[in-house]
Amino acid sequence: MSFSGPSVGTGGRAARRAFEFGRTYVVKPKGKHQATIVWLHGLGDNGSSWSQLLETLPLPNIKWICPTSPAQPLTLFGGFPTTAWFDVSDLSEDAHQDEEGMDASAAHVLSLLSTEPPNIKLGVGGFSMGAATALYSASCFTHGKFGNGNAYSTHLDAVVGLSGWLPCAKDLNKKIEGEEAANRASSLPILLCHGKADDVVRFRFGEKSAQKLSSTGFKNLTFKAYDSLGHYTIPEEMDEVCSWLTSKLELEGKL
Repeated sequence: MSFSGPSVGTGGRAARRAFEFGRTYVVKPKGKHQATIVWLHGLGDNGSSWSQLLETLPLPNIKWICPTSPAQPLTLFGGFPTTAWFDVSDLSEDAHQDEEGMDASAAHVLSLLSTEPPNIKLGVGGFSMGAATALYSASCFTHGKFGNGNAYSTHLDAVVGLSGWLPCAKDLNKKIEGEEAANRASSLPILLCHGKADDVVRFRFGEKSAQKLSSTGFKNLTFKAYDSLGHYTIPEEMDEVCSWLTSKLELEGKL
C-alpha cells in the first residue's frame, strides 16, 4: 500500500453520500475519569485493534472511544471498498480533498464526545488516516465550524496524530482568521509523531504538516521523529504519547 501512486480523478458527485459507521469499542478508565479521547484507526483497520492496545497503556484516568469508519470505495485503490474515514487519491496539497467525507467523520467524532460529562477533558487522536481525521477535527474546532458551515460545538483539549498528515492544508490559513480562532489554535496542544522509515505515509508529509500547523499559528505543537520507525507504532512512541497526555491533560495517574 502506498499513498504516492498516480492521482485518479473522482469526478463530480451531485448526490450526497450516505456514511454508515461501524462498531464502536470503548475502553473504560481504570481510575478516576478525567479525560475522554476518541481514537481513530488507520486505513483498512477497525476500532477493535487499537482499543486492545490502548487498554494496556498506563493511563488510568482516560476513557478511550474507538469507532470504526465506514466501508467505502477508495480512489487510491481504484474504487475498491475498504474501511476509510474519507476518500483519498494521494497526499499532495493539489490532490482532490474529500471534504464531505472528512466532515462526516469529524461530525461522528463530535457526536461521540458530546455526551461526555462537562468536567471531562476531551481529545481526539489517531493513526495514519485516523491522524489525518484528527487534525481535520482540530482545524474545524479552531475555525468553529465544519467545512460545510455547520457549527463545531465542543471544546478540544488535546490532539494526537501518529504517522499521519494534514488534509486540506491549503485552506488552513482561512480557518484561523479572526482573534477567536487564532486563540483557539495557539492554545490547542497537538502531538505529532512520525517515523523516518515510514514507506506508506512518507516522513516528509508528517514533517510538512507540522511545519504548516506551526507557521499558521498552532504554537502548542510537539513534533517527534523516530529514525528507524516504519508505518506502525512502537513502545517508545506510545511512552511519549502517555507522558505528553499526562502532562497536557494534567492527569492524576492514579487508579
